[in-house]
Amino acid sequence: MSSQNDPGIPIFHVPDGVGYRLLELPPELLEALESANPPELKLEASASSAVLRFGSKSWGLRQKNTSNALILLKSDGITAPSTQIPQAGLRAVSTIHDTVELVPESADKPIPAAKGKWHEKFARGR
Repeated sequence: MSSQNDPGIPIFHVPDGVGYRLLELPPELLEALESANPPELKLEASASSAVLRFGSKSWGLRQKNTSNALILLKSDGITAPSTQIPQAGLRAVSTIHDTVELVPESADKPIPAAKGKWHEKFARGR
């Protein structure tokens, strides 16, 4: 088969040391950020989490762990270690295992405090 002779696209694991986080934006905030005049955002501390504010709206930041990792790729000319010849390929610069979600917060009802991770709750009984 001719496809067996195709070496494909090489992928190399080359972490860049930057701590990436995936941030899930609510549709209304995304629309505001993509507008001609994006708003100024403020990040403040609260008793239970960090709070992102713009105008009269605010969202609490919550970290969510995911079972499926997201691999951040960058296309680049990469020198293969075995040949020292530059070739087109992809670099896996980071693997993201958690995301940050924005939870709406109202002025009269703050976000409830996080109760801990699953393993922290159930490991106590062992």
